[in-house]
Amino acid sequence: MVNQINPDRLAELIDSNEPFTLIDTRPEDSYEGWRIHGAENVPFRPGDELADADLERIAAAGDGDPIVAICGKGLTSTPFSFELEQHGYDDVSVVKGGMEDWSKIYEVVPLETEPDDLIVRQLQRRAKGCLGYVVGSKHGGSAVVVDPTRQTDQFKIVAEEAGLSIERVLDTHVHADHISGGPKLAAELDIAYHLGATASDRGVEYDYEPLSDGETLEIGAIEIETLHTPGHTTEMVNYRVNGEALLTGDTLFVESVGRTELQFGDDEATNGAELLYDSIHETILEVPDETRILPGHVSVTADNRYEVGSPGDPIGARLGDLRDDLDLLGLDEDEFVARVVENAPDKPPNYERVIEINTGTEPPEDESEATDLELGPNNCAA
Repeated sequence: MVNQINPDRLAELIDSNEPFTLIDTRPEDSYEGWRIHGAENVPFRPGDELADADLERIAAAGDGDPIVAICGKGLTSTPFSFELEQHGYDDVSVVKGGMEDWSKIYEVVPLETEPDDLIVRQLQRRAKGCLGYVVGSKHGGSAVVVDPTRQTDQFKIVAEEAGLSIERVLDTHVHADHISGGPKLAAELDIAYHLGATASDRGVEYDYEPLSDGETLEIGAIEIETLHTPGHTTEMVNYRVNGEALLTGDTLFVESVGRTELQFGDDEATNGAELLYDSIHETILEVPDETRILPGHVSVTADNRYEVGSPGDPIGARLGDLRDDLDLLGLDEDEFVARVVENAPDKPPNYERVIEINTGTEPPEDESEATDLELGPNNCAA
Protein backbone atom coordinates (compact mmCIF):
# COMPACT_ATOMS: atom_id res chain seq x y z
CA MET A 1 0.00 0.00 0.00
CA VAL A 2 1.25 3.48 -0.90
CA ASN A 3 0.95 5.98 1.94
CA GLN A 4 1.45 9.74 1.97
CA ILE A 5 3.50 11.48 4.66
CA ASN A 6 4.21 15.15 5.17
CA PRO A 7 7.74 16.59 5.33
CA ASP A 8 7.53 16.97 9.13
CA ARG A 9 7.12 13.21 9.41
CA LEU A 10 10.12 12.69 7.14
CA ALA A 11 12.16 14.94 9.44
CA GLU A 12 11.05 12.82 12.42
CA LEU A 13 12.12 9.63 10.65
CA ILE A 14 15.53 11.11 9.88
CA ASP A 15 16.15 12.55 13.34
CA SER A 16 15.03 9.40 15.17
CA ASN A 17 17.26 7.17 13.01
CA GLU A 18 14.32 4.92 12.21
CA PRO A 19 15.25 2.39 9.51
CA PHE A 20 13.92 3.34 6.09
CA THR A 21 15.22 3.93 2.58
CA LEU A 22 14.78 7.32 0.93
CA ILE A 23 14.55 7.28 -2.87
CA ASP A 24 14.82 10.59 -4.77
CA THR A 25 13.16 10.32 -8.19
CA ARG A 26 14.29 13.70 -9.58
CA PRO A 27 16.69 13.99 -12.54
CA GLU A 28 20.33 13.43 -11.64
CA ASP A 29 21.37 17.09 -12.01
CA SER A 30 18.64 18.23 -9.59
CA TYR A 31 19.66 15.51 -7.15
CA GLU A 32 23.35 16.42 -7.34
CA GLY A 33 22.63 20.10 -6.77
CA TRP A 34 20.54 19.60 -3.62
CA ARG A 35 19.32 16.49 -1.88
CA ILE A 36 18.61 14.96 1.50
CA HIS A 37 21.49 13.09 3.11
CA GLY A 38 21.29 9.36 2.49
CA ALA A 39 18.83 9.55 -0.40
CA GLU A 40 19.39 7.16 -3.31
CA ASN A 41 18.77 8.69 -6.74
CA VAL A 42 16.52 6.69 -9.10
CA PRO A 43 15.34 9.15 -11.79
CA PHE A 44 11.76 8.48 -12.84
CA ARG A 45 9.15 10.18 -14.99
CA PRO A 46 5.40 9.52 -15.25
CA GLY A 47 4.92 6.84 -17.88
CA ASP A 48 8.28 5.24 -17.16
CA GLU A 49 8.63 1.63 -16.12
CA LEU A 50 11.24 0.52 -13.64
CA ALA A 51 14.12 -1.24 -15.36
CA ASP A 52 15.72 -4.34 -13.86
CA ALA A 53 18.80 -2.28 -12.99
CA ASP A 54 16.62 0.22 -11.08
CA LEU A 55 14.93 -2.55 -9.14
CA GLU A 56 18.29 -4.07 -8.26
CA ARG A 57 19.54 -0.70 -6.96
CA ILE A 58 16.39 -0.19 -4.91
CA ALA A 59 16.63 -3.69 -3.45
CA ALA A 60 20.30 -3.19 -2.58
CA ALA A 61 19.64 0.20 -0.97
CA GLY A 62 16.50 -0.88 0.85
CA ASP A 63 17.57 -4.14 2.46
CA GLY A 64 13.92 -4.82 3.29
CA ASP A 65 13.29 -1.51 5.06
CA PRO A 66 10.23 0.65 4.37
CA ILE A 67 10.71 2.93 1.36
CA VAL A 68 10.01 6.67 1.26
CA ALA A 69 9.95 8.33 -2.15
CA ILE A 70 10.49 12.04 -2.77
CA CYS A 71 10.69 14.22 -5.88
CA GLY A 72 10.46 17.92 -6.64
CA LYS A 73 6.77 18.49 -5.92
CA GLY A 74 5.31 15.03 -5.33
CA LEU A 75 4.40 14.50 -8.99
CA THR A 76 6.86 11.78 -10.05
CA SER A 77 7.36 10.01 -6.72
CA THR A 78 3.69 8.96 -6.66
CA PRO A 79 3.66 6.96 -9.93
CA PHE A 80 7.11 5.66 -8.96
CA SER A 81 5.63 4.31 -5.73
CA PHE A 82 2.77 2.64 -7.54
CA GLU A 83 5.34 0.99 -9.80
CA LEU A 84 7.12 -0.31 -6.71
CA GLU A 85 3.83 -1.66 -5.40
CA GLN A 86 3.35 -3.55 -8.63
CA HIS A 87 6.75 -5.19 -8.04
CA GLY A 88 5.79 -6.48 -4.61
CA TYR A 89 6.78 -3.62 -2.30
CA ASP A 90 4.06 -3.25 0.33
CA ASP A 91 5.47 -0.50 2.60
CA VAL A 92 6.00 2.56 0.44
CA SER A 93 5.35 6.20 1.34
CA VAL A 94 5.40 9.38 -0.72
CA VAL A 95 6.46 12.75 0.70
CA LYS A 96 3.63 15.21 0.13
CA GLY A 97 4.86 18.29 -1.75
CA GLY A 98 8.31 16.79 -2.28
CA MET A 99 11.48 18.86 -1.95
CA GLU A 100 9.44 22.01 -2.41
CA ASP A 101 7.59 21.45 0.87
CA TRP A 102 10.74 20.03 2.50
CA SER A 103 12.29 23.48 1.97
CA LYS A 104 9.64 24.98 4.28
CA ILE A 105 10.31 22.82 7.35
CA TYR A 106 11.19 24.75 10.54
CA GLU A 107 12.59 23.89 13.93
CA VAL A 108 11.88 26.28 16.82
CA VAL A 109 14.65 26.46 19.40
CA PRO A 110 14.19 28.31 22.74
CA LEU A 111 17.49 29.91 23.73
CA GLU A 112 18.65 30.26 27.31
CA THR A 113 18.84 33.87 28.50
CA GLU A 114 20.18 35.44 31.66
CA PRO A 115 17.41 37.87 32.65
CA ASP A 116 14.06 36.21 33.30
CA ASP A 117 12.35 38.89 31.22
CA LEU A 118 14.19 38.18 27.96
CA ILE A 119 12.73 35.61 25.55
CA VAL A 120 14.65 34.54 22.43
CA ARG A 121 13.41 31.92 19.98
CA GLN A 122 15.57 30.80 17.06
CA LEU A 123 13.63 29.63 14.01
CA GLN A 124 15.68 27.34 11.79
CA ARG A 125 14.59 26.84 8.22
CA ARG A 126 16.06 23.41 7.99
CA ALA A 127 16.65 22.92 4.27
CA LYS A 128 18.20 26.36 3.69
CA GLY A 129 19.92 27.01 7.00
CA CYS A 130 18.16 30.38 7.38
CA LEU A 131 17.96 31.50 11.02
CA GLY A 132 15.33 34.02 12.13
CA TYR A 133 14.48 35.23 15.63
CA VAL A 134 11.61 36.24 17.86
CA VAL A 135 13.00 38.46 20.63
CA GLY A 136 10.68 39.67 23.35
CA SER A 137 9.95 40.80 26.87
CA LYS A 138 8.03 38.29 28.96
CA HIS A 139 6.81 40.94 31.39
CA GLY A 140 6.00 43.45 28.68
CA GLY A 141 4.35 40.87 26.43
CA SER A 142 5.90 42.41 23.31
CA ALA A 143 8.43 41.26 20.74
CA VAL A 144 10.34 42.03 17.57
CA VAL A 145 11.02 39.60 14.76
CA VAL A 146 14.48 39.64 13.20
CA ASP A 147 15.23 38.29 9.70
CA PRO A 148 11.91 36.52 9.10
CA THR A 149 11.65 34.25 6.09
CA ARG A 150 8.77 34.11 3.63
CA GLN A 151 6.73 31.70 5.75
CA THR A 152 5.60 34.50 8.07
CA ASP A 153 2.98 32.41 9.89
CA GLN A 154 5.82 30.48 11.51
CA PHE A 155 6.92 33.63 13.34
CA LYS A 156 3.40 34.64 14.31
CA ILE A 157 2.78 31.22 15.84
CA VAL A 158 6.03 31.26 17.82
CA ALA A 159 5.29 34.72 19.21
CA GLU A 160 1.73 33.79 20.12
CA GLU A 161 2.81 30.59 21.87
CA ALA A 162 5.31 32.63 23.91
CA GLY A 163 2.56 35.08 24.90
CA LEU A 164 4.12 37.91 22.89
CA SER A 165 2.68 40.53 20.56
CA ILE A 166 4.93 41.42 17.62
CA GLU A 167 5.52 45.19 17.57
CA ARG A 168 8.30 45.58 14.98
CA VAL A 169 10.03 43.65 12.22
CA LEU A 170 13.78 44.04 11.65
CA ASP A 171 15.96 42.84 8.78
CA THR A 172 19.73 42.86 9.17
CA HIS A 173 20.22 43.52 5.45
CA VAL A 174 18.91 43.00 1.93
CA HIS A 175 19.17 39.22 1.61
CA ALA A 176 20.49 37.55 -1.55
CA ASP A 177 19.79 33.86 -0.93
CA HIS A 178 16.13 33.88 0.10
CA ILE A 179 13.09 36.11 -0.06
CA SER A 180 12.67 38.14 3.12
CA GLY A 181 9.38 37.91 4.95
CA GLY A 182 10.04 41.25 6.65
CA PRO A 183 7.93 43.59 4.51
CA LYS A 184 5.14 41.01 4.27
CA LEU A 185 5.00 40.35 8.02
CA ALA A 186 5.05 44.08 8.83
CA ALA A 187 2.21 44.70 6.37
CA GLU A 188 0.16 41.78 7.72
CA LEU A 189 0.44 43.11 11.28
CA ASP A 190 0.40 46.83 10.35
CA ILE A 191 3.63 47.49 12.25
CA ALA A 192 6.96 49.13 11.48
CA TYR A 193 9.53 47.47 9.23
CA HIS A 194 13.18 48.38 9.84
CA LEU A 195 16.44 48.23 7.91
CA GLY A 196 19.78 49.91 8.51
CA ALA A 197 19.96 53.62 7.67
CA THR A 198 22.15 53.14 4.59
CA ALA A 199 19.63 50.80 2.96
CA SER A 200 18.56 53.86 0.97
CA ASP A 201 21.74 53.38 -1.07
CA ARG A 202 20.45 49.94 -2.15
CA GLY A 203 17.36 51.39 -3.80
CA VAL A 204 14.92 49.75 -1.38
CA GLU A 205 11.38 50.65 -2.42
CA TYR A 206 9.51 49.07 0.50
CA ASP A 207 8.35 51.46 3.21
CA TYR A 208 10.77 51.07 6.09
CA GLU A 209 12.00 53.00 9.09
CA PRO A 210 15.80 53.35 9.02
CA LEU A 211 17.89 52.50 12.08
CA SER A 212 21.15 54.41 12.50
CA ASP A 213 24.34 53.12 14.07
CA GLY A 214 23.91 53.21 17.86
CA GLU A 215 20.15 53.68 17.73
CA THR A 216 18.28 51.68 20.38
CA LEU A 217 14.80 50.19 20.35
CA GLU A 218 12.99 49.28 23.57
CA ILE A 219 10.74 46.23 23.79
CA GLY A 220 9.34 46.31 27.29
CA ALA A 221 12.47 46.53 29.41
CA ILE A 222 14.60 44.90 26.71
CA GLU A 223 16.99 47.14 24.75
CA ILE A 224 18.05 46.34 21.18
CA GLU A 225 20.99 48.39 19.92
CA THR A 226 21.71 48.79 16.21
CA LEU A 227 25.34 48.39 15.09
CA HIS A 228 26.31 49.27 11.52
CA THR A 229 28.54 46.42 10.27
CA PRO A 230 29.13 46.80 6.50
CA GLY A 231 31.01 44.15 4.54
CA HIS A 232 28.65 41.42 3.40
CA THR A 233 26.53 44.35 2.22
CA THR A 234 26.88 48.09 2.68
CA GLU A 235 23.72 48.46 4.79
CA MET A 236 24.29 45.44 7.05
CA VAL A 237 23.47 45.97 10.71
CA ASN A 238 23.79 43.74 13.76
CA TYR A 239 21.37 43.91 16.69
CA ARG A 240 22.75 43.77 20.22
CA VAL A 241 20.08 42.44 22.58
CA ASN A 242 20.30 43.66 26.17
CA GLY A 243 24.08 43.43 26.05
CA GLU A 244 23.71 39.65 26.18
CA ALA A 245 23.37 38.49 22.57
CA LEU A 246 24.40 39.83 19.18
CA LEU A 247 22.30 38.97 16.15
CA THR A 248 24.95 39.14 13.45
CA GLY A 249 22.98 38.49 10.26
CA ASP A 250 25.51 37.55 7.57
CA THR A 251 28.47 39.34 9.16
CA LEU A 252 29.79 36.61 11.44
CA PHE A 253 28.67 32.98 11.46
CA VAL A 254 29.60 30.24 13.90
CA GLU A 255 31.71 28.56 11.20
CA SER A 256 32.78 31.45 8.94
CA VAL A 257 32.12 35.06 7.92
CA GLY A 258 29.92 36.56 5.24
CA ARG A 259 31.00 36.61 1.60
CA THR A 260 31.34 40.05 0.02
CA GLU A 261 30.91 39.84 -3.75
CA LEU A 262 27.14 39.37 -3.96
CA GLN A 263 26.56 43.11 -3.66
CA PHE A 264 30.03 44.42 -4.45
CA GLY A 265 30.64 42.19 -7.45
CA ASP A 266 33.81 40.22 -8.16
CA ASP A 267 35.81 43.33 -9.05
CA GLU A 268 34.97 45.14 -5.79
CA ALA A 269 34.83 42.14 -3.47
CA THR A 270 38.14 43.24 -1.93
CA ASN A 271 36.59 46.53 -0.83
CA GLY A 272 33.76 44.62 0.80
CA ALA A 273 36.21 42.30 2.56
CA GLU A 274 38.10 45.33 3.92
CA LEU A 275 34.85 46.75 5.28
CA LEU A 276 33.99 43.37 6.77
CA TYR A 277 37.38 43.16 8.50
CA ASP A 278 36.84 46.57 10.05
CA SER A 279 33.30 45.70 11.15
CA ILE A 280 34.47 42.52 12.84
CA HIS A 281 37.53 43.99 14.54
CA GLU A 282 36.27 47.48 15.36
CA THR A 283 32.69 46.61 16.29
CA ILE A 284 31.95 42.94 16.93
CA LEU A 285 35.18 41.98 18.68
CA GLU A 286 34.83 45.05 20.89
CA VAL A 287 31.79 43.65 22.70
CA PRO A 288 32.38 41.41 25.76
CA ASP A 289 33.57 37.85 25.21
CA GLU A 290 30.50 36.54 27.05
CA THR A 291 28.23 37.88 24.31
CA ARG A 292 26.34 35.14 22.52
CA ILE A 293 26.71 35.33 18.74
CA LEU A 294 23.47 34.41 16.98
CA PRO A 295 23.96 34.38 13.19
CA GLY A 296 21.48 34.72 10.35
CA HIS A 297 22.49 31.44 8.72
CA VAL A 298 24.18 28.13 9.25
CA SER A 299 25.93 26.66 6.22
CA VAL A 300 24.14 23.66 4.71
CA THR A 301 25.81 21.07 2.51
CA ALA A 302 24.45 19.89 -0.84
CA ASP A 303 23.14 16.79 0.91
CA ASN A 304 21.27 18.90 3.45
CA ARG A 305 23.45 18.62 6.55
CA TYR A 306 24.43 21.49 8.81
CA GLU A 307 28.14 22.35 8.72
CA VAL A 308 27.93 22.90 12.48
CA GLY A 309 25.37 21.59 14.94
CA SER A 310 22.17 19.78 14.02
CA PRO A 311 18.61 20.86 13.24
CA GLY A 312 16.78 21.58 16.45
CA ASP A 313 19.96 22.35 18.41
CA PRO A 314 20.82 25.99 19.17
CA ILE A 315 23.08 27.53 16.51
CA GLY A 316 25.26 30.11 18.22
CA ALA A 317 28.48 30.52 20.14
CA ARG A 318 30.10 32.60 22.84
CA LEU A 319 32.15 35.37 21.21
CA GLY A 320 35.22 34.50 23.27
CA ASP A 321 35.08 30.93 21.97
CA LEU A 322 34.84 32.13 18.38
CA ARG A 323 37.77 34.45 18.98
CA ASP A 324 39.83 31.39 19.95
CA ASP A 325 38.41 28.80 17.56
CA LEU A 326 37.62 30.59 14.29
CA ASP A 327 40.94 31.12 12.54
CA LEU A 328 39.57 33.85 10.25
CA LEU A 329 39.30 36.12 13.29
CA GLY A 330 43.00 35.79 14.03
CA LEU A 331 44.26 36.80 10.58
CA ASP A 332 45.72 40.21 9.84
CA GLU A 333 43.79 42.36 7.37
CA ASP A 334 45.68 41.34 4.23
CA GLU A 335 45.38 37.63 5.04
CA PHE A 336 41.70 38.00 5.92
CA VAL A 337 40.85 39.87 2.73
CA ALA A 338 42.69 37.35 0.58
CA ARG A 339 40.97 34.40 2.28
CA VAL A 340 37.49 35.89 1.93
CA VAL A 341 37.92 36.93 -1.70
CA GLU A 342 39.76 33.85 -2.94
CA ASN A 343 37.63 31.25 -1.12
CA ALA A 344 34.20 32.48 -2.15
CA PRO A 345 31.98 29.51 -3.09
CA ASP A 346 29.63 29.38 -6.04
CA LYS A 347 27.12 32.20 -5.99
CA PRO A 348 23.58 31.36 -4.87
CA PRO A 349 21.37 30.61 -7.86
CA ASN A 350 19.12 33.49 -8.90
CA TYR A 351 20.68 35.81 -6.31
CA GLU A 352 20.28 38.90 -8.50
CA ARG A 353 16.59 38.17 -8.93
CA VAL A 354 16.22 37.59 -5.18
CA ILE A 355 17.84 40.96 -4.48
CA GLU A 356 15.37 42.61 -6.87
CA ILE A 357 12.52 41.12 -4.88
CA ASN A 358 14.00 42.04 -1.50
CA THR A 359 14.49 45.66 -2.51
CA GLY A 360 10.93 45.80 -3.79
CA THR A 361 12.00 46.82 -7.29
CA GLU A 362 10.55 43.75 -9.02
CA PRO A 363 8.17 41.57 -6.97
CA PRO A 364 7.88 37.85 -7.77
CA GLU A 365 5.47 36.94 -10.53
CA ASP A 366 3.62 34.50 -8.29
CA GLU A 367 4.05 32.02 -5.45
CA SER A 368 5.46 29.43 -7.84
CA GLU A 369 8.34 31.70 -8.89
CA ALA A 370 9.10 32.61 -5.28
CA THR A 371 9.26 28.93 -4.32
CA ASP A 372 11.48 28.00 -7.27
CA LEU A 373 13.89 30.85 -6.51
CA GLU A 374 14.43 29.58 -2.97
CA LEU A 375 15.04 25.89 -3.63
CA GLY A 376 18.42 24.72 -2.39
CA PRO A 377 20.61 25.62 0.59
CA ASN A 378 21.90 29.11 1.36
CA ASN A 379 25.38 29.98 0.20
CA CYS A 380 26.23 33.18 2.07
CA ALA A 381 29.41 32.21 3.91
CA ALA A 382 32.91 32.87 2.60
